[in-house]
Amino acid sequence: MEAARPHLRFLLLAVSLLLASACAGKKPRPDALKVDDLEIKGTKQVSEGSIKSKILTTDTPWWEPLWPFDKGPSYFDPIAWEADRRRIERYYQSKGYYQARITSETEEEIKPEGKDAVKVQVTVREGEPTRIEAIHITGLEPLSAEHRKLATEALPLKKGDIFQEDNWNGVKELIQGRLREVGYAEAEVTGETQVDVATQLATVELRVALGPRYRFGNVFISTDPNPQVSPKRIIEQAQGAIRKGAWFSESALAEAQARVFAMGVFGAVKVNRGGPDQEAVTVPVVVDVREAPMRSVRLGGGLGIDATRQEARALAEWTNRNTFGGLRRLTVRGRVGYAFLPSFYAGDDVKSGVVGDLTTEFEQPRFLFRDLRLQASVTGEKGLEQAYSFYGGRLRAGVIWQPHPNLSIFPAYNIERFRLQGRVEGDETVPPITLGCRERDSGSSGSTSCDISLSYLETTIEWDRRDDRTEPRNGYYAALSVQAGGGPLQGDFTYIRLLPDVRYYYSFGEQQRLTVAGKLRLGTLVPYRNEETGLRQSSIVNRFFSGGGSSMRGFNSRRLSPLTPLNPDDPETTTVPVGGNSLFETSLELRYRVTESLVVATFWDTGSVSTDSLSFGRNSPLNNRLYHALGLGLRYLTLVGPIRVDIARRLNIGPPLPIEPSGSTYTLPSSGTCFGLGGKKREYAGAPDGLCTIQLSIGEAF
Repeated sequence: MEAARPHLRFLLLAVSLLLASACAGKKPRPDALKVDDLEIKGTKQVSEGSIKSKILTTDTPWWEPLWPFDKGPSYFDPIAWEADRRRIERYYQSKGYYQARITSETEEEIKPEGKDAVKVQVTVREGEPTRIEAIHITGLEPLSAEHRKLATEALPLKKGDIFQEDNWNGVKELIQGRLREVGYAEAEVTGETQVDVATQLATVELRVALGPRYRFGNVFISTDPNPQVSPKRIIEQAQGAIRKGAWFSESALAEAQARVFAMGVFGAVKVNRGGPDQEAVTVPVVVDVREAPMRSVRLGGGLGIDATRQEARALAEWTNRNTFGGLRRLTVRGRVGYAFLPSFYAGDDVKSGVVGDLTTEFEQPRFLFRDLRLQASVTGEKGLEQAYSFYGGRLRAGVIWQPHPNLSIFPAYNIERFRLQGRVEGDETVPPITLGCRERDSGSSGSTSCDISLSYLETTIEWDRRDDRTEPRNGYYAALSVQAGGGPLQGDFTYIRLLPDVRYYYSFGEQQRLTVAGKLRLGTLVPYRNEETGLRQSSIVNRFFSGGGSSMRGFNSRRLSPLTPLNPDDPETTTVPVGGNSLFETSLELRYRVTESLVVATFWDTGSVSTDSLSFGRNSPLNNRLYHALGLGLRYLTLVGPIRVDIARRLNIGPPLPIEPSGSTYTLPSSGTCFGLGGKKREYAGAPDGLCTIQLSIGEAF
């Protein structure tokens, strides 16, 4: 990490200039006083933060002078404050505290803080809460016992609870939604609550108007004039969720909308129920769509920066969503860039070159039947990694079965062929832990060149229930990738590769500002013995690596891996990652949304990559080789996803990274520092990499 010092200074300078320019653009209002602090005293049963979220007056956050994207200080408005005093009492009433009163006087609440600021301090007497004495629900008598139970079980209101208006409104919507889910499309729930302020008791009355129980009728399409998409195709997709004659269900309408939108050719889709036919007791369905342009071009670019790789790239994509008619999709996407490893300022040790790829992808919808589509792609690629450079290509052909908008199953056949070149030392006994070449051409400076061919079947299963794929706050995601290569499929390697991935998100607290996110990712690569060499051999191109902004953040990109030295006789030589046959990663992250655009986070990442396949017994590669990192993060939310900065400190738990080949006489250099700061040491967890990392990227880590 010694080489990271110039990069760190550059980053700090850029941030300082950004902050300075932002602060220079914030102009104070000469006619108003800044609110330095807002304090609401006496809050015990209702949180002070929830009250502040309901009023107009706000205090100026301490980070406001430093944060470049803030709108500026909060100013005091006497008229708004008088209205806020009434809002505070009304908010308490909505929470069931009808006797709550503000006890302080207005003139006592505003206290000067210097010449241009004030401190606002208000005192509340909460009083005792009003509780529910009884709940009466009428109108459910015609229902079956099963449907009555469905409508009324586990309601958020029960006798003895504090009466809260949010729960009161929510229970009406809940019962109404449950009834509409079983066919009562016109069900309405009304009612009233009688609150006795003197006795602090409330009686809840709910009245249900059921209406007829409806079945789905015909599906109608509303679309653009002269549409390119056949209405028949739209109806076919909608009928994947809506079957004529089935009981009406609002969740079926939502699924139909997701199915039609997933066709990928509409800019807007809305699926609604039409006016019910009371004679036929059916509900028609209206699908309203607006077509997007059938051809599109996307251009972009980006930078990737960390201590082991720096890259600038340009991106382009062209798509025709109706090639040869029938909504056949043809996409051509490309990426070209220039990469420096480990950095452009590394002097004689820098490794640089042009990198990029070009992919042509074709997709045929409704292949054999409605929910199956054919997808084929061909890719040419030139790349640069720490251990090797490569060029080559890959071909993929398979079918995607999507019986539900959240579930997809993708079996595919893949062929990959690459020309590898790497500066990796070793004799004929070490291919499994270097490039994995079966036949090698030795070059100058210890370089090795070889051709690698992979032929395998891969099936990927995904079940995605996240509320937002870019910035998930609730839900879960589960995926499993299974590869089987070689054998009757030919190719240079025979192996099985498994990669399950599970993620979970849950938000709670005031306005669901706090999100808990967790991830578990496992991988195992089981190579079979090669008949020619007698070795259990795997290729570096499909081994596991970890480290970086979207995996184990205690290491830089791909650095959590078995390493090999470029020159074993030089104790200060560069080490490069060569990958392993097992992967274990977990992440636990707490994200708190401070404002609508600013999120702070703290995380705990663990990870391990080993040359052995994954197991959990006595000989497990996880034993004494699991690394841990704690960190803090900052996210700025944008339309393209959160811009993310994470700083991680690896704990000194575990051994140095494994150096291959096993038994090597190479000695780790002394580099156990944080960004070059602190005393150097040789024996520490994850040596020879430094103990601290900075990750800058777009998008959440998971």
